Amino acid sequence: MEILVQKVADSAKKSPIADESQLAFGRQFTDHMFVMDYDAGRNWHSARIVPYGPFSMDPAALVFHYAQEIFEGLKAFRRPDGSIALFRPKDNITRFNHSAERLCMPQVDEAFFFDALKKLVRMEADWVPKSIGTSLYIRPTMIANEAVLGVKPSAKYLCYIILSPVGAYYKGGFKPVSIWISDKYVRAAPGGTGEAKTGGNYAASLYASVEAAKAGCDQVLWLDAIQRKYVEEVGSMNMLFVYDGKVVTSPLDGTILDGITRRSILALVKEMGIEVEERALSVGEVMDGAENGRLQEAFGTGTACVVSPVGQFTYGERTVTLGNGRMGELTAKLYDTLTGIQYGRLPDHHGWVEIL
Repeated sequence: MEILVQKVADSAKKSPIADESQLAFGRQFTDHMFVMDYDAGRNWHSARIVPYGPFSMDPAALVFHYAQEIFEGLKAFRRPDGSIALFRPKDNITRFNHSAERLCMPQVDEAFFFDALKKLVRMEADWVPKSIGTSLYIRPTMIANEAVLGVKPSAKYLCYIILSPVGAYYKGGFKPVSIWISDKYVRAAPGGTGEAKTGGNYAASLYASVEAAKAGCDQVLWLDAIQRKYVEEVGSMNMLFVYDGKVVTSPLDGTILDGITRRSILALVKEMGIEVEERALSVGEVMDGAENGRLQEAFGTGTACVVSPVGQFTYGERTVTLGNGRMGELTAKLYDTLTGIQYGRLPDHHGWVEIL
């Protein structure tokens, strides 16, 4: 399928990043976006790169009523030599298709979609910031846009990619966060959509996030939906613990997103000679371990933050602190190593980086 290109008029172009120190997350968008359409019986068609702008959609579009929607998140990084690198983009596209399958949506041709993504980023190369910690966030999305009120898979879809220059995640310094553990609200249940990257999972998490903020905490740590005992994700991130000298994280059993950053961190951990256990870790082990020293470090992983250190857990009336509230040694090393690979400060021995 050919990709048609309609460039924005020079008079309508936005100025790329006047002040990189003022970049926020997801507030500013580049001049162009990639779009293509799907119709049952016709497959994907009308692939195009067009000026960034709003869509006109029927109020009855299925996405508005039954939340048939998926998305991805990855980044492009400016390297010391001025080149632009993507980090494990093919893994994100494969996961995009996995989410599509779970939501009864059509899959994309992965090779074509990757080419379209690269073409868009190359067109918007001036929007990739240069300052330390900054990047160009890439958001592929698919929504159901058939205009009908009925609970069924749509016969029409819109797929698009938008780009947003983003600032350093830790503008105020790399500080450990406080975690509120919820045993009332759950993020996902076995057989649900927890392993898919779909907007409904995030909407369902908002109420507990507000409750965490009321409790003076930064994030929510979710427990399993059956026993309300075993830890799963934290906020919108995968959660990892350094417990008895091993890195322990919840297994991918259908309720947890298969994070690309999680995969990368676990690979680095194993290369460092540290044992990894993918097992159910109970909330009791977390709280008691923080007090008796068996739990040495804890951190979340995700595209936006890469690694987010945890300094405190609150569960009910009980609050415990890790490492006197300071970031752990392994947490810092993993952050430095992975970001070093992403930005080209360290060699990539894994084939994770794609240079444009």
